[in-house]
This record gives sequence, structure tokens and C-alpha cells, in this order.
Amino acid sequence: MKSSRDHFRIGDLQLRILKELWACAEASVAEVHATVGSERSLAHTTIATMLRKMEERGLVGHREEGRTFIYRAAVRAEDVNHSAARHFLERLFEGSLASAVSHLLRTRDVSREELEELGKMIAQAKRRAK
Repeated sequence: MKSSRDHFRIGDLQLRILKELWACAEASVAEVHATVGSERSLAHTTIATMLRKMEERGLVGHREEGRTFIYRAAVRAEDVNHSAARHFLERLFEGSLASAVSHLLRTRDVSREELEELGKMIAQAKRRAK
């Protein structure tokens, strides 16, 4: 699998396909199409083409089962999430985590439970930073 240091530029459809593969471990084009394609009214060939392109980029791999390609994710969800978060911070907030959190706290409703969880995470990070 690719490393968390890799930068993944993944579009919405690619991310949705990866989420499906992470959920089920392996799937044929038909199986991916049954969920992802039906949600978005996409043709079977669109899903097949996207999987082929994703394989060229190292995002997925496949094995053959008869004449059927069975696809699997070649990247971990946590690596894609890490890359997307890092890109988000760098691009929108010049790398400042504090600015990003401040923005999110000002622009969305946050429950007391979420604030308590954030407080616990901050306390844990402070202990690790010593």
C-alpha cells in the first residue's frame, strides 16, 4: 500500500469507490456499480473506466477471477484522510490547525458533547507534547 506521506488527489467519485472497497474489502465492477453507480445514476462502463484509471494511479489493484476483475483498495483510509486533511490545512489555512479549528467552531453548530470530546483530544495532545 502507498505510504501516508503520499499526497492523494482524489475526486468525489474516486473517494466514493474507495469507501465501497474499504467497506467490503474486494468487489467486482458490477458490485461497485450496484452501490456507487446506482447512487449517482452512472453507467457500468463509467465505473469500469474509473477503476482502471484508479489502478493506473496506484489507488486500487485487482486480481482475476475467471474473466472478472476483482478490485481492492491499494491505499488505506487513514492515509487518504491524512493527506486530505493536510492538503485542506495547507491550502485554506496556511498550515494553521488553530485557524482551521477556529473557523469550524465559528461556522458550524457544535454540540456540548463534541466540545467535550475536543477538550479531551486537546488534553491528550498537550500530554504528548511535553
